[in-house]
Amino acid sequence: MLDFSQFSGLVLFMFIFTAGFWLLIFLLTFVVPYWIGGTIWENLKLKKEAREAAEGR
Repeated sequence: MLDFSQFSGLVLFMFIFTAGFWLLIFLLTFVVPYWIGGTIWENLKLKKEAREAAEGR
C-alpha cells in the first residue's frame, strides 16, 4: 500500500500530467488554427490593399 506522501505525490503527478494533456489538446485544436487562420487572413488583406494601391496610381 501507499503511505500518504506517496499517494499525494501520485495525485499531484496525475493532476499535472492530465492538466498538461488537456492544455496540449486545447492548443492544438483551437489556438493554433486560430493563429494560422488569422495570419492568412491578414496577409490576404495586405495583398489586396497593395494591389488596390498599385492600380490606383
